[in-house]
Amino acid sequence: MLLAKLWDKISAGMRRQIPANTSFLSAREQELCRYLFGDAEGLHYFGGYADAERRMLVYLPEYLNEEYLLGEDSPAICLRATYCENDALSHRDFLGALMGAGIGRETVGDICVGKGSCDFFVTAEIAPYILQSFTGAGRTKLRIEAIALEQAQIPVPETREIRDTLASLRLDSVISAGFRIGRSLAAQHVTAGKAAIDGLPCEKPDKSVTEGAKISVRGLGKICLRTVNGQTKKGRISVVIDRYV
Repeated sequence: MLLAKLWDKISAGMRRQIPANTSFLSAREQELCRYLFGDAEGLHYFGGYADAERRMLVYLPEYLNEEYLLGEDSPAICLRATYCENDALSHRDFLGALMGAGIGRETVGDICVGKGSCDFFVTAEIAPYILQSFTGAGRTKLRIEAIALEQAQIPVPETREIRDTLASLRLDSVISAGFRIGRSLAAQHVTAGKAAIDGLPCEKPDKSVTEGAKISVRGLGKICLRTVNGQTKKGRISVVIDRYV
């Protein structure tokens, strides 16, 4: 059903040579889109800023370039919610408040929480409703305004560096090193369906992990295989892993 809806929207834009876009997609849904559309000309994955996790699939005809995505007709809008800094709100607080207000998850992109403010991305269609009706998260009052996409404040995640050596770049080995748990326990998490590589679920402990891959394990957190160095004298692989805190 999802793929059928995506196909209808994007293919209609291609036929009529007009801009077309989907709602915000998860990493798994983006992968399905790549499988469905391949490398068709004019397709862009856009979440409002570079390295966004949730992105729209956007079709732009030949007479439009990528600058269109950042202009006043962009399919994505950035909204800023400001509040008292003493009220420490989290990503979960904002997402829960948005869902509680009847706003569909597919209309909301990344949520970037800072101190006293939160910049979050929504579809252009839902933005007017949020500006009028989204006034609070829990007991915290919010002031909402639309800002230019270039003004969005994207917080830099805090990480802890881990240096280790691995026998191989298997998924269970990387998880074991990154979260400081036994390899057998790491494998159990993977086979239980708790692990994902770059947002895509993976249940194979022997899956090879490449440099730069981000791995999340439900209940443990998130790590990134930042650097893969050469082999040590004992034939092991030297790696640097960032663990998000």
